[in-house]
Amino acid sequence: MKNKRDYIALALDNINDAGALKQLILKTSPNVGVYKLGLEQFTRFGPKALEMVRSGGSKIFLDLKFHDIPNTVAKAVEAACELNVDYMTIHTQGGIQMMKAAADAASKAANRPKILGVTLLTSIDETMLNNELGVDMTTDKYVVHLAQKAVEAGLDGLVCSAADLQKVKPVLPPHFEVVTPGIRPAGADVNDQKRVATPQWAIQNGATLLVIGRPITGADDPGAAAQKILEEISC
Repeated sequence: MKNKRDYIALALDNINDAGALKQLILKTSPNVGVYKLGLEQFTRFGPKALEMVRSGGSKIFLDLKFHDIPNTVAKAVEAACELNVDYMTIHTQGGIQMMKAAADAASKAANRPKILGVTLLTSIDETMLNNELGVDMTTDKYVVHLAQKAVEAGLDGLVCSAADLQKVKPVLPPHFEVVTPGIRPAGADVNDQKRVATPQWAIQNGATLLVIGRPITGADDPGAAAQKILEEISC
């Protein structure tokens, strides 16, 4: 059975000081199994941020959302594999050939990370999808379409909003990782997130990894906040 701690991925966003980042990891690592570093933090701190996570015994989620021609993405994945991360992201909108190139590059690594496909960014609504991106589909249908292509390309998992869980799960194989951002503990402020879910609801509806940020990082006591969320999870 999966350890409850391994359901929680703490998003290390909006932290400008390396000392503060190190302290946050130290305080929360007993209750957090995965730490997510995105474009902001990896650009600011570089690989030394990964070492901070690794010293706490947690897994590393490198969320750089690669999206380029297949050869470039393959080389980027190959380079990221040398950092010994556990998860990394690519954009499914890059197409099957690009996704396959990423999966193939990862498969050759000594410590193979799981390649997760990002479907549709939560900032893109149906009007933007249709009128700006020229995709004549509903957002629901497009997300499911991209999920199917991720499976076809041989990816290991998907990043999708809680609102999409019940739609995409039927098209995913049983082993597929399903990573869900926008998680808020029961009764918490949703901040600027529009599509949120509680930890327990997301897990019951198929999420295998919950991305949580401000409910922990913005708390007066991040360690206690992480522990409270952990206690909400039953699995």
